[in-house]
Amino acid sequence: MQKFRMRDGSVAAGGKGEVARGIWSRFSQTADPGPCDDRGMPIPDFVRDLREKIGRAPLWLAGATAVVVDGDRILLIRRSDTGAWTPITGIIDPGEEPAVTLVREALEEANVNIEVQWLTSTWVTRRIRYENGDEAQYLDLTFRCRYLGGDPRPVDGEASEVAWFPLDAMPPMGDEMTARVQHALREEGPAYFSREPLSWTAEG
Repeated sequence: MQKFRMRDGSVAAGGKGEVARGIWSRFSQTADPGPCDDRGMPIPDFVRDLREKIGRAPLWLAGATAVVVDGDRILLIRRSDTGAWTPITGIIDPGEEPAVTLVREALEEANVNIEVQWLTSTWVTRRIRYENGDEAQYLDLTFRCRYLGGDPRPVDGEASEVAWFPLDAMPPMGDEMTARVQHALREEGPAYFSREPLSWTAEG
């Protein structure tokens, strides 16, 4: 049973969940060729099942981002598809708690164990167009997380590098990921949300 400490100090517990056979854990945007982005990534089984019913029509999905902090350093991964540095991200499986998603993704992507501490921001991504023509858009939930242990390294091929960076010397990131990180580094205040649509520049 995995335990998650809420921001008010209470502790919630839940099962880690079964690891999906096909996991797509990247949903931040790359270069924008028009109204959507083009790139190819593995497709989860449940999304494949939905596609059989709706074709390539836009699909609304949910994802989560883990801003993993350990003292004065932050854990980032370099994406295999774009080369951009980002926090750990993952798509939320049907019926899965976002905190469970992030515990799973941190271990699968970066070989680390984390404690999900509190929600720091919510975001709507731009619409994405994949190389096969599928379109999707995501609601992202970003959480502040604490490093518990593990030897950071790429595991499942979604990241080419995993590394710690000082909080005052992070690598350049797109404005979307920069915003997620900045809000997660705040020690106080409610989770951020936008009251109007946002526009994002290219990632990485």
